[in-house]
This record gives sequence, C-alpha cells and structure tokens, in this order.
Amino acid sequence: MEDKKVKGRLQSPEERITNFNEVEYGFNDEEALAEASRCLHCKVPRCVEGCPVNIMIPEFIAHIKDGDIKAAYEVISRSSSLPAICGRVCPQEKQCEAMCVKGIKGDAISIGSLERYVADQALINNFNATKKIEQNGKRIAIVGSGPAGLTCAGDLAKAGYDVTIFEILHKAGGVLTYGIPEFRLPKDIVAKEVKSLKKLGVRINTNVPIGNAITLNDLQKEYDAVFVGSGAGLPKFMGIPGEDANEVFSANEILTRINLMGAYKDTSKTPIKNLKKAYVIGGGNVAMDAVRSLKRLGVDAHLMYRRSEEELPARKMEVEHAKDEGIVFDVLTNPVRILTDENNSVIGMEVVNMVLGEAGEDGRRSVTEDEKSLHKVDCDMVVMALGTSPNHEALKGSDINLSDRGLIVVEGTKTSLDNVYAGGDAVTGAATVILAMEAGKKAAKEIIDNLK
Repeated sequence: MEDKKVKGRLQSPEERITNFNEVEYGFNDEEALAEASRCLHCKVPRCVEGCPVNIMIPEFIAHIKDGDIKAAYEVISRSSSLPAICGRVCPQEKQCEAMCVKGIKGDAISIGSLERYVADQALINNFNATKKIEQNGKRIAIVGSGPAGLTCAGDLAKAGYDVTIFEILHKAGGVLTYGIPEFRLPKDIVAKEVKSLKKLGVRINTNVPIGNAITLNDLQKEYDAVFVGSGAGLPKFMGIPGEDANEVFSANEILTRINLMGAYKDTSKTPIKNLKKAYVIGGGNVAMDAVRSLKRLGVDAHLMYRRSEEELPARKMEVEHAKDEGIVFDVLTNPVRILTDENNSVIGMEVVNMVLGEAGEDGRRSVTEDEKSLHKVDCDMVVMALGTSPNHEALKGSDINLSDRGLIVVEGTKTSLDNVYAGGDAVTGAATVILAMEAGKKAAKEIIDNLK
C-alpha cells in the first residue's frame, strides 16, 4: 500500500467562497505528530538540497516527533526569517517535497505544513530563537520590505548589523502584504513576522519613495552597504484593442485594492464594483489569486489561459482549490480584442482557440491561433495577470547597470555601484517568494563577507 500523508483540514468550498478567511486550517498537534512520524530521517537528506534556503528539514521534524516545538523553531530560524509565510506560500511540491524519498512510492512528507505548524506555534507562544546580538557598528540600508528585503534584513540583524528598511507603501511586506490574498496568507501573520524582525532591531521606515525623497546615491553615502530588493511590480498587458476600457485592470491593482485597502469589506472606501462576469487572463499563481478573490466578491469568475490545463504554471494545490470553488477554466483560449460600449465599458471579448505545438527548450509547448475559431464571449470585467516587470523609480538618479530586459545586473549579488547589492524580482524578474528569500540570504552573506 502507498504511504499516504496526513491531509490538512480545509474550509468547505461552499463556505469559503463567502469569506476571505484562510482556506487551510493547518495541522493540530496530533496531525503534526502523525505526519512528522512518517519522516525517514535520511542520512543524505535530499529535501535539504531542494530547499532554496537550506533549512535542516529532518532535524526540525525530529524535534516535532520529540514534542520539542521550540527546538524545531530554532532549527528553522537558523535558515529562515519568515517560516510562517514560507509554510503557507512556498511551492514545496517543486522543491523540498519533490526531493523527498517518501515520494517515490507514496506521498512526500508535508514539509510545508510542518513548517507552518512550527512557525504558528512559535507565534502563539512567543518563542524567541535569537540569542543576544552583539552590535558591530556598521549600518545597512535596504530598499523594499518584500521577502528579499526582509530576509536580508533578518540575517544581517542576527549578525550584529544596524539595519534600516525603506518601504514606499504604508505597510511593510511588499508582495506578501499587497499581492497574496488573505485566504492564502493572512495579513496578521505577515505583521507578526515583521514584528519578529523588529525585535531583532530592524527599523522599517514606511511611506518613503526611494528615488524621490531619498536617492540611492544618498543611501550609499550614509550607509556602509545598500541592498535593493524593490521587486517587480509593474504589470504587463497584451497590447490588444480595447485594453483602455474602464473595466480592464491588472491583477496587481485588483489584489492591492483587496489586500492593502480592504476592498472586499462593506466599509471599504475603495470598493471593487460588484460586476457580473469577469475573465482573468493568465495561468500563474497571481492569476489564480485574482480569480479566486473575484469569486469571493460574488462575480462569475473565469480563468482564461492560452495553453492546456496540464501546463498551468500555478501551484497544483491552488488549481484544485479554485476548481472546488467553482472557478470556470477556459483553457486553450486567448483574447484578441476587448469589446466596449459607447461609454468605454467592457461588454465582452473576441477570443480564439489555441493549438498546442512542440515543446521548446524550456519544456513548454508552443501555441498558435486557430484563426477560424474567432468567437465572442460576454463579460463586464477583464483582469490581466500576465506577469510583471521591475519599476525603476527607486533607481532614479543612479548609474546602476541594467540588462536589456530592464533587470538589475549583478555579479553574485553585487551591482555595478560600490557597496550596493540587489536580489529578488528586481534581478530575476517575477519569481517565487522563496527564491526572493534565497537572494536576500545570499546578499546578506556577501555583505557580511565584504564588510569584514
């Protein structure tokens, strides 16, 4: 018989589409112990190789089995500054869990769920995994409080550096705060993780637009080193006719208004108009977040993706949750024109069916339009979730080198400017939370090595 993992408890689909509460409840003590007991504690832990921040996974799981959750938290905290967040949103199934030996003949260990369990217990019980820190007198500035910036700040603070984060928005967290919906990542969890960093001595200055109020050159002069983790928040559009219509949005705007401004609440000052039918164009996690959010606002929510369902880049778990919630998947379909009325309001789209071709070097199959398949669909809202690119406001006035794609050029994590480092989406383009965290860790190590 296959070795099955412990299944986590969820809100029912019928219930959760009426609220923005977290879908997954997380393990209780008994479930966590049962799942931890499945771990083989391999002599060569492949799961650790699969973790971008190299958490010693078998070690923290062993402490769960022993009932010592504080020790488990201390193990995780040696590598990760944001475990309650990573346990919820990291694609473990493609990383640590993909390397788990148990997955060969059964289910891999639910490493992410166990990490979340430990981190949540630590927050509930106010565990402190950091010993007294001896300050070294060196000052570091960090641009952006997303996962890359927060991780870099945490590692530097633990090493005795005086760290100040500059954030353009009024709340810290970057994409963790404005991009990921409450039902996947509660904002009080983000706030608690940020508070933990502040306990390390990290200062966070919000409402500071680097590049305008203060320039990168100013930070260079005032601090011993600077880390740029400004992310990639500039949305992409298709460039098709009708995109300037009143009810065409980027997924960034929809999610920011919902997550940061509470547009789903009855008391919101910036509500999203409760329209009847919406199409979200795209197939990644952001598209899934947007379409599931709209469903919770009472909209007939459709996801349109130009490839097949098997090639959706979103996490498998999120796709399953979306299906359970009644999201309609229109795959192998793509819009070519947005239709509007005399008031420039959306009334539908012209779309075509897509035909899959051979796989390219990246493993993704090419797609071509079936021009004879042109047809219309009705809707009164279109949301583009096609990825993002870096916004260079923070770099204004500096001579930092950029690639042809507009990404910051680095060697390791060092930029072309003296004592200025960079990482995360501003360097790689839009990627996952955990990869941004990995970049923040690498930058912290490089800063420490270079400032010795």
